[in-house]
Order: sequence, then C-alpha cells, then structure tokens
Amino acid sequence: MDLSEQRREYRRGRLRRADLDASPFVQFRRWLDEALASGAPDPTAMCLATVDERGRPWQRIVLLKHFDERGFVFYTNLGSRKAREIAHNPQVSLLFPWLHLDRQVIVGGTAERISSAEALRYFLSRPRESQLAAWASPQSRPLPSRALLEATFARMRERFRAGQIPMPDFWGGFRVVAREFEFWQGGEHRLHDRFRYQRVDGGWQIDRLAP
Repeated sequence: MDLSEQRREYRRGRLRRADLDASPFVQFRRWLDEALASGAPDPTAMCLATVDERGRPWQRIVLLKHFDERGFVFYTNLGSRKAREIAHNPQVSLLFPWLHLDRQVIVGGTAERISSAEALRYFLSRPRESQLAAWASPQSRPLPSRALLEATFARMRERFRAGQIPMPDFWGGFRVVAREFEFWQGGEHRLHDRFRYQRVDGGWQIDRLAP
C-alpha cells in the first residue's frame, strides 16, 4: 500500500470569523454539543500531551469529564506517567479529534490538581468495576502479566465486596486552565479554516491562521 496516495477531500463545511463566538468556551461548547449529537464514538476523547524532565513529549487519550470556563477536567492515577510529568511541568496541550466532522480543537494551558472533594464526587459516580480497577492497576508501571492484573482485580473485588468502595489516595483529577484555543475546520483543496483564540488583557484575541 502506498500511503502517499491515501487522501480525501474535506467537504463538510466552512468556518468564518462571523461564525465564531467571542468566547472560546461558548464556541467549544457548540462544537462539543454537535460532536455529542453526531452519534460518533467517544466524542469526549482528547489527546493529552505532556513533557518529561528531559523535554521529551508524550501523548495519550483521556476522557473529558467536566468542562466550564475554569477549564477541562480529567481523572487519573496520580502515580501515572502523565501525573508525574505534570508535576514536573504543568504546561500541557489537549487535542479533540472530531475527524468525522472534519474538525479539530487544540487547547493549550496549565494543568492543576482539583480538590479531593471534587475528585471524590466523581469517583463515587463511577461504575463499581471502574472503582475496583482504580485500586487494581499500578498505572504506567511495568506489569509482569495480564494474569497478575486480573488476579489483583479479583482480590480488590473480594476486599471491597460489601459497602462503598473508598477512593484511593493515589487517584485524583486535573483541570487544564486554558490560555489558547485553535478551532480547525477542514476545507477543500487543503484550504482549511483555522482560528486561534489567545488571552490578551483579560479578553480573547481571535486570529485567522493560514492552513
């Protein structure tokens, strides 16, 4: 297969300056609602990019669990690679790949820990099996076998077989406080529409970017 021949045209729409809300949060909510309504799988999936202590970037998909003007919230094991790298360098980037709509949204900002109370509220709302998995998985650590993971999960199920499962002290959440957004709408002939929002003097400056 010749990968250089893999291409398609983007014909789903255009994005004009007049279409944009003055607030990137309102604009993001519009596009998120359209992604949710589209019926495509995992519309809240976002690629989180972090940087380690040697300046090497790494990315992974996480799920957006809350969004408002304070930022974008996700949850994770606090011993995971992403959490360790955020502790070293809180500057991160998010990418929402709504490719079925010929759209992408990029968010740049600073990740900060959310409160334990906020994390607990979300943890208690999770399915019981997901709560057990949080206890069972030493996320990002070397694992000798799948069988060991499943055995640990079974042991956690027995340990917490009755009553409410407590939130592990090594589990929590982060809020990405946005400083920059880019909204990308695919266009024919690779003439895409790109608009960047940047914080300026307490407001948001909007610029069209060349594709």
